[in-house]
Amino acid sequence: MAAEVLAQDGARVTVYDAMPSAGRKFLMAGRGGLNLTHSEPLREFMARYREAAPGLQAAIEAFPPDALRAWSEALGEPTFVGSSGRVFPKAFKASPLLRAWLRRLDSAGVRFAFRHRWTGWDAEGRLQFQTPDGTVAIGAGATALALGGASWPRLGSDGGWVDILAAKGIAISKLRPANSGFTVAWSELFRGRFEGQPLKGVALTIGAHTVRGEAMITRGGIEGGAIYALSAELREAVLGLGQAKLTIALRPDLDAAGLTTRLSGTRGKQSLANFLRKAAQLSPVGIGLMQEAAIASGRQLASFSPPELAHLVNAIPVQLTGVAPIDRAISTAGGVAFDELDDQFMLRRIPGVFAAGEMLDWEAPTGGYLLQASFATGAAAGRGVLSWLKKS
Repeated sequence: MAAEVLAQDGARVTVYDAMPSAGRKFLMAGRGGLNLTHSEPLREFMARYREAAPGLQAAIEAFPPDALRAWSEALGEPTFVGSSGRVFPKAFKASPLLRAWLRRLDSAGVRFAFRHRWTGWDAEGRLQFQTPDGTVAIGAGATALALGGASWPRLGSDGGWVDILAAKGIAISKLRPANSGFTVAWSELFRGRFEGQPLKGVALTIGAHTVRGEAMITRGGIEGGAIYALSAELREAVLGLGQAKLTIALRPDLDAAGLTTRLSGTRGKQSLANFLRKAAQLSPVGIGLMQEAAIASGRQLASFSPPELAHLVNAIPVQLTGVAPIDRAISTAGGVAFDELDDQFMLRRIPGVFAAGEMLDWEAPTGGYLLQASFATGAAAGRGVLSWLKKS
């Protein structure tokens, strides 16, 4: 995105990429339909970035969701708003958009140099790259760094830049997994039966934070959209305390009184699982979670009274014991502190060097916010480079 802004203004641009081809993580994002951005009002949109919102505000206001949608359409990929408010290209994948984008960059004169892994600067201030042919040094009038975080390192963003910039005195918050799963010590019985099963229409709570949505039981824990939306709070609790208590409500639209009435009926010859499934419309995996919670408390679920069952339905405690590894996280928290950047996204300690994207210290839930901020900060860094070049 920085290259596009620069080339449109006539700058000579080369994109150096460690990987053998462009946009590998962009293509990975497209596996789920390429959620480009979100359609909600900008005020609510910006709130998704929480404490990082002030650092991103100007960039996103200059290149807001509507601008990103227009950009996609100009590349021949019109967008649509899904039922959740998320915005997708009608093709519902990334490859056609990436191909059209690379063609436009090529026609604008942007050059790509692949298999060039940036390793810092040499004694003369030139950019150094490790290539299949050895180390090369490149002089540049200005540099935009868009090196990503540390999630999915096999796609190129491995966090190797952290030590390079830290050696220059730049403050960098530790890279941590964001939009990640969490580990849970499920029983062998529960794990064997319910691995891969979804929890639909649930409400998840930690402390004062509650999110409605879906989650997925994994062999080693739990993940999914609603988990990702709470991942910052869950992660900080786990890292700070060694564990976190997640509370799951299976029927969040029913209050305790209503559930107690439903669960006070005669069970007859039905198994408890069948009774719960019919009386409270609970899924097998939801009932399995209730049984896990009962056993953890030292009881059998069959010993619970109707009011106790009703309470448990919407207050299942799940103990999270760890955070899934960063290399499997969707995105990364932490990165270059915004205080290290001026309002043009230039690193104050390294004049002429700009930074953008996920390598900056921000995080956001899935829903289009990740790509939107990456596009917007890339465009902002490009404008910053142009301003610097005109002053130089």
